[in-house]
Amino acid sequence: MGERAREAQGSGDSAVKVPEFRPMLLSDVPAITAIEREAFTVPWSAEAFVNEIRHNHFARYTVMELDQSIIGYGGMWVIMDEAHVTNIAVRAQYRGRGYGEMLLRRLMQTAREQGARSMTLEVRVSNEVAQNLYRKLGFKQNGIRPRYYTDNQEDAYIMWADLASGGGTT
Repeated sequence: MGERAREAQGSGDSAVKVPEFRPMLLSDVPAITAIEREAFTVPWSAEAFVNEIRHNHFARYTVMELDQSIIGYGGMWVIMDEAHVTNIAVRAQYRGRGYGEMLLRRLMQTAREQGARSMTLEVRVSNEVAQNLYRKLGFKQNGIRPRYYTDNQEDAYIMWADLASGGGTT
């Protein structure tokens, strides 16, 4: 379950406000699971997020807020010098405005601060919007996981970014 990287992007044309970022709290789980259901065909359960926050000492989850309302979140596991993105999603009405990029940049920054030198994630082969974002931030395709997604047996690309060389900082 925790090895799925996800990114929800789309299109929109409203002005972009600067969001605030903070660590995810247990009290955020209802809002996070609502975003999960909106963004993914196989969403994580509330229990999965609670377990991550309470029991996974490798987990780092970040929420993104506008006007004190959660509009997105991202999660990763930082193990030694490697970060693995587990989830990343933005509410539908905020997609296509650069918030996904801001959120991923924040995750990359946090990973660096935690000592990670590289970051990895999986992405659906059909999700070209997310792939383009990941490439923009320095991720490169480095493999494939056949039939990775359980809802339709779609393959996943494995992508890596070199955080030590400044990936995601420009």
